[in-house]
Amino acid sequence: MIAYLTTDLPRHILIFEIVILLIILSNIWTLKRTGRHIALLNFPKVSILVPARNEERNIAACVHSLLAQDYPDFEVLVLNDQSSDSTVAILEQIAALNPKLKVLNGSPPPEGWVGKSWACVQLAEAAQGKVFYFTDADTVHQPQAVRRAVSVLINGQADLLTGFPGQRMHTWGEKLIVPFFLWSFFSFTPLALAYRLRLPWLSNAVGQFMVFRREAYLAVGGHRKTADSIVEDLLLAQHVKAHGLRWRVINATNLLSCRMYLNFKEALEGLSKNLFAAFGFRLLPFLFIFLWLAVLFWLPPVLLLGCTVGWVFEGSLALWVFCILIAVLIWLLPYHQLRFPVYLAFLYPVTLLFNEWIALRSLWMSLSGKLSWKGRRFKRPRWRWV
Repeated sequence: MIAYLTTDLPRHILIFEIVILLIILSNIWTLKRTGRHIALLNFPKVSILVPARNEERNIAACVHSLLAQDYPDFEVLVLNDQSSDSTVAILEQIAALNPKLKVLNGSPPPEGWVGKSWACVQLAEAAQGKVFYFTDADTVHQPQAVRRAVSVLINGQADLLTGFPGQRMHTWGEKLIVPFFLWSFFSFTPLALAYRLRLPWLSNAVGQFMVFRREAYLAVGGHRKTADSIVEDLLLAQHVKAHGLRWRVINATNLLSCRMYLNFKEALEGLSKNLFAAFGFRLLPFLFIFLWLAVLFWLPPVLLLGCTVGWVFEGSLALWVFCILIAVLIWLLPYHQLRFPVYLAFLYPVTLLFNEWIALRSLWMSLSGKLSWKGRRFKRPRWRWV
């Protein structure tokens, strides 16, 4: 066992790290190509669709940024999803001065439905556009966001366009937790391969930015097919792939930004809700992935630190150091592309430690039926071994 640890394991870690690095470099190149756009000659009507539940701190900035789009033909629909704060009052005040804004009052979700999916169903049914631009109430959009997104969608003949929004993070809790999901998407989804293979599991989406052709959205069943899903964005991308439709990803950090959570507690609750669900509640893959991430990114620095306090083992210390250098690059490149503060990349062991803890918390809360969000309790999921 010791011989394996000191000779074979670092080589295996290094090989795996090089594969991840190649995926990252490929994705940087692919995203640049996908993000190119040509000015449109015809502008399809766009329905901008925003579900909002208890969003009084965010909704005004979001809606004002959407109403300021430089796109020639669009409507903004915001659904008040049973809010108990001043969300609807703020929306009605803005709507009184802006005819492009339509405020809908949502009905309670039917039995077995997750609130967000039901809210999006109601929005889609009221929308008149040929393009659906789904976004969240905690986002702020640049004036060219819709024009750029629709240009890429149409010129790329895509059916679903998603991407990486910029993330506004102010507290240390946010900085050490929030980047993990987007880093994972960037580092483990080889886009160039995913575009060519009809494999639903080789796809992902970010709910803060999903742009659909109306026909494609309806063809895959829309949010009605995600009725009980906590990660409806991921499931929608998988449905698009399963139907043989065209899914594309762009770096949208220059088009919109989002502050998902205000502090460590909110980030903890939000990601605890999503992590196990993102694996389809499959226990063994979930445990294996997070165990391997710990080995991959924690073992080399722990062993190197051990050497400084007198640990002695056979094998190449240089190989372990090289593993650490490649690991830094694996975190540094996506952080730079996604406009995260690059100094955070050097804190990747801390980020991983927090997210390993959140993964265990997500597992426990899911299996115990204690998952909730914004005052709504989710039903206990049916988990599987694989």
